[in-house]
Amino acid sequence: MLKTTSKLLVGAALIAGLATTASAAKTYKWKLATTWGPTLSPFIDAPNNMAKMVEEMSDGRLQIRVDASNKHKSAFGILDMVKGGQYDMGHSASYYWKGKDINTLPFTTMPFGMTAPEQYAWFYHGGGLELMQKAYKKHKVLSFPGGNTGNQMGGWFRKEINSLEDLKGLKMRIPGFAGEVMAKLGLTVTNIAPGELYTSLERGTIDALEWVGPGMDITMGFHKIAPYYYTGWHEPATELQFLVNERSFKKLPKDLQQILLTAMKVSAYDMYIQNYDMSATAWSKIESDYPNIKIKTFPKEVMDAMKKANDELLVEKAEGNPLLKEVLDSQKAYQKKARKWTEMSDYLYLKDNL
Repeated sequence: MLKTTSKLLVGAALIAGLATTASAAKTYKWKLATTWGPTLSPFIDAPNNMAKMVEEMSDGRLQIRVDASNKHKSAFGILDMVKGGQYDMGHSASYYWKGKDINTLPFTTMPFGMTAPEQYAWFYHGGGLELMQKAYKKHKVLSFPGGNTGNQMGGWFRKEINSLEDLKGLKMRIPGFAGEVMAKLGLTVTNIAPGELYTSLERGTIDALEWVGPGMDITMGFHKIAPYYYTGWHEPATELQFLVNERSFKKLPKDLQQILLTAMKVSAYDMYIQNYDMSATAWSKIESDYPNIKIKTFPKEVMDAMKKANDELLVEKAEGNPLLKEVLDSQKAYQKKARKWTEMSDYLYLKDNL
């Protein structure tokens, strides 16, 4: 009996070993769809760098093909394509899905909200990542930070904004919660795919737009049409996202899952510092290379109205929506805690050294 049991155990061990070896040798080929065109750096660089890291770290066992928007032709269809399994992954921005699910909105950024370091701390140490998975669970996808732009500029306008009256009736491309704030102030708000922004502004389809910051904006040429460039308020920490089909993820061996998670985290932060460098470099050349750009800050009357509209909308949206309220409350509490240190470590340092 002991000999028989011993043989069975040895046999089971051999089978388990063969299964492990087969799993390790198997190659997984995934597809990733992005909202961005093939040359839109640094947004497109984040998924490209992630895919390269994954392939190298896995010794080719996990290969991810990145399809830019010009290939799949659905810049704002990323969530649906990943959810439906046409793609294993996506790279986009969570606030694009607010029309489908309002709970996805806060995970990109919120007006007058956290800065990028504060928001990253919230994601990874303040419960934000867990709340994001909770919000996306119904869609059967996982969502992870995908690269931050830092504080974005407030937009390009054809005319100078001196009062609230100057805003009324303008047509503006501005997504997310900020779009709802602007709509409350009397603007006609729209969202336009990145590849169509310049032509929309040039043809007068829109009167103003916000995109990112000088590193990305100036190469788009917006200043040639709308020279008034306003400082930011609406997107202090715009985090892009990696979407992952839950079933695809669960099929990966544990080591490949960890490789994927690590590569997403590294490429996201790398995009943040890449974009920071692009904007710092562009800003240093604005006066000499682009003297026609007129840097402006919204008047106090306008800023006060934006804050008031934002506060009213937050209450309105959270009412009767427990998950959204949970996310917004979590962000508000973490911002309050982190802002004390941000003021001490960054604001007071800059105040005394500029």
